[in-house]
Amino acid sequence: MADIMCNRGVFRVPMCGQEEIEQLSRDGSHYSLSTGILPSLGARSNRRNQLRRFIISPYDRRYRAWETFLVLLVLYTAWVSPFEFGFLKKPEGPLSIMDNVVNGFFAIDIVLTFFVAYLDKATYLFVDDRKQIAWKYTSTWLAFDVISTIPSELAQKISPSPLRSYGLFNMLRLWRLRRVSSLFARLEKDRNFNYFWVRCAKLICVTLFAVHCAGCFYYLLAARYHDPAKTWIGASMPDFLHESLWIRYVTSIYWSITTLTTVGYGDLHAQNTREMIFDIFYMLFNLGLTAYLIGNMTNLVVHGTSRTRKFRDTIQAASSFAQRNQLPARLQDQMLAHLCLKFRTDSEGLQQQETLDSLPKAIRSSISHYLFYSLVDKVYLFRGVSNDLLFQLVSEMKAEYFPPKEDCNFAE
Repeated sequence: MADIMCNRGVFRVPMCGQEEIEQLSRDGSHYSLSTGILPSLGARSNRRNQLRRFIISPYDRRYRAWETFLVLLVLYTAWVSPFEFGFLKKPEGPLSIMDNVVNGFFAIDIVLTFFVAYLDKATYLFVDDRKQIAWKYTSTWLAFDVISTIPSELAQKISPSPLRSYGLFNMLRLWRLRRVSSLFARLEKDRNFNYFWVRCAKLICVTLFAVHCAGCFYYLLAARYHDPAKTWIGASMPDFLHESLWIRYVTSIYWSITTLTTVGYGDLHAQNTREMIFDIFYMLFNLGLTAYLIGNMTNLVVHGTSRTRKFRDTIQAASSFAQRNQLPARLQDQMLAHLCLKFRTDSEGLQQQETLDSLPKAIRSSISHYLFYSLVDKVYLFRGVSNDLLFQLVSEMKAEYFPPKEDCNFAE
């Protein structure tokens, strides 16, 4: 099925065989069982060997690098959009320039998307017709992408008076966060990255983003309140509007973290009805977020320690059995040595019989031939035996591990 090859051109690299299969399997394509509809039995591929001229393969390495670069810009957007919405009343020089530079890169991506082929989930064929690509993009995400790329200065001028608050339009740029979700979904399937640390990084990003947004929104309530002294920050910092931006931001993040972690020292708390309502919804949100974080971390930790716990239970059961039946020390040592060796071979990846059994016979035979043929060929019992017989014999061989001084019974 791996018969797709991108021809020469911009952003085109041949992607055949294993490399294409691996890329497609990571992204929920027809090699993945996680999403989409499986092709019917006996289906045949009629895909062309080449994409049309100036059409980019979505699995091209350089296009993947471009997407990764955009994700880094999305991380900047995730921080700066709530910050500008909560703390800034007018454009700041460096931030305004940086925002427009970032918007320029995403504008380039909008144009580039009109030349990126996509995989049809119904036919499992690459669609490289420009009209179909343009129609699909126009009817799905184009409007959101264009709106999230409009400069804030222009948005202020064309927006109605109640919506001219600087930073309000920037919040629409959080639409770009879908790219981060797609990146983590791809990294979780990537064998080059540790699944545990990818999941931890994802949970950390979710937590930091929630803390940052809550702090910025809560400060906005205080800054726009008619009586600054009767706000959560004004009660402890009466002249907070004239404090440095850094102090105000740190104070807001401090409140957000203490509320998220349910510490609540009491030094910063709601002073008016608006803030009380916001606190209610934020704490309800924290209930769900905390359950999500604890559930995911528990699952990761339990998955990592379940094998060790099972091993200790097995050792304890074997020791109790030996003591109850008063087995000699030699048999006890053999039992424990065998269990310890089995645990090591399983944990270190040496015992992969289940993995081999799940593979097709042709692949299993090739692996066995590579591992054992040279050893069997040197055994004196098989001298003069045909290579075909040795190959069939090797295909049925299985590796077993025995601890030192164990009685081996090969009758089975």
